[in-house]
Amino acid sequence: MQNRNDCLAGEAMEQSDPRFSRRALLEVAAAATAMGVGQAATAAEAPAAAGKVGPNDRIRVAIMGVNGRGAALARGFAADPRAEVVTLCDVDQRVAGPLAESMGKSGSRTPQVEGDIRRVLDDQDVDVLAVAAPNHWHAPATILGCRAGKHVYVEKPCSNTAEEGELAEAAAREYGRVVTMGTQRRSWPAIQEGIAKVHDGTLGQVRFCRSWYANRRGSIGSVQPTPPPEWLDWTLWQGPAPDRPFKSNIVHYNWHWHWHWGNGELGNNGVHGLDLARWGLGVDFPLTVTATGGRYHFDDDQETPDTLNVAYTFPGEKMITWEGLSCTPDGMDHTGFGSWFIGSEASLVLTSRGGWRLTDPKGKLIEEGDGDGGDAVHIADFLNCVSDGGRPTADISEAHRSTLLCHLGNIAYRTNGSLTTRGEDGHIVGNPDAEALWGREYREGWNIRG
Repeated sequence: MQNRNDCLAGEAMEQSDPRFSRRALLEVAAAATAMGVGQAATAAEAPAAAGKVGPNDRIRVAIMGVNGRGAALARGFAADPRAEVVTLCDVDQRVAGPLAESMGKSGSRTPQVEGDIRRVLDDQDVDVLAVAAPNHWHAPATILGCRAGKHVYVEKPCSNTAEEGELAEAAAREYGRVVTMGTQRRSWPAIQEGIAKVHDGTLGQVRFCRSWYANRRGSIGSVQPTPPPEWLDWTLWQGPAPDRPFKSNIVHYNWHWHWHWGNGELGNNGVHGLDLARWGLGVDFPLTVTATGGRYHFDDDQETPDTLNVAYTFPGEKMITWEGLSCTPDGMDHTGFGSWFIGSEASLVLTSRGGWRLTDPKGKLIEEGDGDGGDAVHIADFLNCVSDGGRPTADISEAHRSTLLCHLGNIAYRTNGSLTTRGEDGHIVGNPDAEALWGREYREGWNIRG
């Protein structure tokens, strides 16, 4: 399933932003008491009053980035009777207005349109921030949203670097926010049914899962930098990422294939399959990661591999492999997506259509299940937790662990070999070149690390 996390944006709040300091000063004591913190946080870090939603309240949602995936989320949240989409935020001046008008004509509230995420974060009428911006925005927006008192629905992957995933998880816990990632298969009943069969012994002993994603993508070409178009605020689009020249083959989708903003196919769609594999095997952090692949199909501006194989080993003698084919649509099982659990007595594949298929060791079909996919049940799960408490099916802790597999696979590929990692947290051991890719630099004035 291909999800387009297109552009959106807003620069982050600088720590010295005067619009936040006055409100924060008034809220420090109450916030510290609510969080059970003995010593009050600094004024710049105090959570806002927004996000305190009662069981009978409408949950007010702002969408960050509506040039594709965000538009689907806007309609998805608006379709849930508990939610109300109040703001659409995008730095592409062409998209938010027409979407807001369309939503109003369809019977929903007509959202207001905003181009600067800082004003959305400062809006006390917003309870939830849904982040559908490019990957380099995912964790920074999540962190800033939690600090501003918002609950966060962040599209996959939940971070652009391994460090960011840890920071996003820490922010959710520190500020007591509900944070979920858009790995919606976690909420699909048929997928849950298939995973239950992996867990209940139907397959016998299960130690191995192979996962894959295959697609036929064309060349992105090779172009020279040019001034950005008038309709795009390039500075806000880049946000926390250090400045790079605008090129016409980056916006609105091909940023995925540049390390500065994206994570290649492994982070783009591989995270879905790896999340299911990790869930089914019941594993968290790997012990070793090995990757091989390359850019074989086109000589263009793409930096990330179009063909990639990654192998992960875990405690308990378990293993996951992932195969990514960005330019060849025929993946394993002759499908474009799947996670295939191999057991001692049977095998089960979670299919691209959102169901499962159980076969014997010779490949004969034993049983299969199917069900509806889509976003509605995943959004409902998130809103349930916002209203009633608890952690969602794709809670940020699970999100970070699955996304980290993508980062480690990419790091192994970029450093030409294998990684040894700690089973307790996934950190890289004894490889300075690889460790240097754990985090990234940010534009001056940003406060992502706190």
